[in-house]
Amino acid sequence: MSTRPCHSARRSRGARPAGRAGGLAADNPGIEDSAAATGPDATTRQDRTAIASLAAAVALVLLKLGTGLATGSLALASAGVESSGDVIAALLTLGAIRLAGRPADSDHNYGHRRAENIAALGEAGIVLVGGCIIAFEAIKRLIAPGAPIDARWYVFAVIGIALSIDVTRIVISRRAARRYASAAFRSNAFNFAGDTAGSLAVLVGLILVSSGVEAGDAIAALVVAGLIFLAVGRLSFENVRALMDYAPPASRMAVAAVVRAEPGAELRRLRLRDVAGRIYGDVTVGVPPASVASETHGIAERIEAAIAEIAPHSDVVVHAEPAMRGADLRERILATAVADPAVRDVHDVAIYTDRFGRCVVTLHVKLDPGTSLRSAHEAAERVEGAIRALDDRVIAVQTHLEPLEAPIPLTSSGRSDGGLSAVVRRLLGRPAIDVETRQTDAGPVALLTIGTDAGTDLTSAHALASQLEHDLRLERPDLVDVVVHTEPT
Repeated sequence: MSTRPCHSARRSRGARPAGRAGGLAADNPGIEDSAAATGPDATTRQDRTAIASLAAAVALVLLKLGTGLATGSLALASAGVESSGDVIAALLTLGAIRLAGRPADSDHNYGHRRAENIAALGEAGIVLVGGCIIAFEAIKRLIAPGAPIDARWYVFAVIGIALSIDVTRIVISRRAARRYASAAFRSNAFNFAGDTAGSLAVLVGLILVSSGVEAGDAIAALVVAGLIFLAVGRLSFENVRALMDYAPPASRMAVAAVVRAEPGAELRRLRLRDVAGRIYGDVTVGVPPASVASETHGIAERIEAAIAEIAPHSDVVVHAEPAMRGADLRERILATAVADPAVRDVHDVAIYTDRFGRCVVTLHVKLDPGTSLRSAHEAAERVEGAIRALDDRVIAVQTHLEPLEAPIPLTSSGRSDGGLSAVVRRLLGRPAIDVETRQTDAGPVALLTIGTDAGTDLTSAHALASQLEHDLRLERPDLVDVVVHTEPT
């Protein structure tokens, strides 16, 4: 049978083979590292990381804002205001990772990991408000300068401490983002990078103030605001794109390459979505139309396994359907016949052609034995019409309807030649390799194995077996079935 139900890959693979570099794992930072970073223990570790980030944000707010208000530095105070947004952002991250850790349910079939993207957007909004306030105050300070700034040594010490904390938070957040494939931690890393750049801008501004440039502090505050706007823009772009199910081209190329590397598979449709670092997708592939169900299943299994290697913890559904394009007429006829829901089996497909290339098709169609003749005839009409529609050269289709055979009970488990060895030797002109009969409720069944030259073509070998079967049935009309197996001698 050439079609099969959808098949889903939910595998977890370890290290990626050297030959499968790049692709999904390269396109989605942290996918490979996150293969082992799931479960309750991973959620607890993410909680600890988020709580540590929250504590650091609170410490920075107190440090920057307090020192800025004490010294009159707008740049330092504005950096403290921006860091206060980090406190709310850290709280959002903490709530998001706890929600994202919940398993999929009937209302959220793809899990809850989108919560991290939503939290990242919320964080971007908070930081944007802080940036607008800083820009407003800086412009006002440039227009109407206020009290002079007291740029003492401890102000520089505060900035140094803030920079060391920011760098530490960036490293921890980036590692967490890669380890857990977390959009929330990734947004934190961007935010902390903006803080670091802001602290550097404040440092430059205070150096300018110490050098006699009174506007240096306000200019540094404007630089901080600009950096905030850039970070917000990038965060918003990335997370809105993720919420809109953006499929990165590199990911599509990697999966498409996996499908094309499978012999006999043709890529029909590919849809991917990245849910907070985990790849979900459905792939439709065309397979040879005359493929048996087990072969089709094997193709889908191998594709799913290959995708799981380049994207551990992916959830990919592979659906296989007959690839009619490029198939010969017999393959298309067979695939069309078995596609009818009433048809259980098809055999003896014959194509008769005239000198103009027109075809008459005959085939044997098996249906459930309890099917009424009316229903069987309707199924035959559907099959014949579908086959005629395949090719303009098909001018007639004739079906032979048969019931699908039920298992026939054996009356004994023993075997004997039933007196057939001598008959087979006389008909064949040489002894058979093996002769046995099996007794069933319907009568005796003959199972023969005969040898012929290894260079004989299959058509000649089949003709020899068919002739022996015909002659043996004439000799022994009591036989309910004769099965002749040929093998090289």
